Amino acid sequence: MSRRAARARGFSLLELMIACAIVGILAAIALPAYRQYVLQGNRTDAIKALAFYQQALERCYSQNFTYVNADPTPCPAAPGTTTTTTNNDYSLTFAINPTSYLLTATAIGTQAPDTTCHVFTITQAGTQAAQDTSNNDQTQTCWGGH
Repeated sequence: MSRRAARARGFSLLELMIACAIVGILAAIALPAYRQYVLQGNRTDAIKALAFYQQALERCYSQNFTYVNADPTPCPAAPGTTTTTTNNDYSLTFAINPTSYLLTATAIGTQAPDTTCHVFTITQAGTQAAQDTSNNDQTQTCWGGH
């Protein structure tokens, strides 16, 4: 076997290093973009939970004319204490009184790095709001109003 035939069968160290560099550059670009996409997709967990509790409170109000628990049909759907969303991506807090409420979802756990849509809120009037980690208004971005 000639010397040239032996060299043609494999990759040189330089070729392997170039391939590794290309893979590294692609990973450095793709992974942050993927992570941001996942965070954006998880925002629906907050919106879904807020809509669920809002509907439950409105049903309670339509039956009892109050948002708090009332006889004969108590309203146990909104616990009034802190809880988490189904996927544990947001902490839910409830500020409820007889004629109004404020529901708040705050990013926690793996969703905490979402600095754009960190806090979602909704009121009995249907007013939606969202803030980033610096308390800047992000309502249009976070509630889907692009």
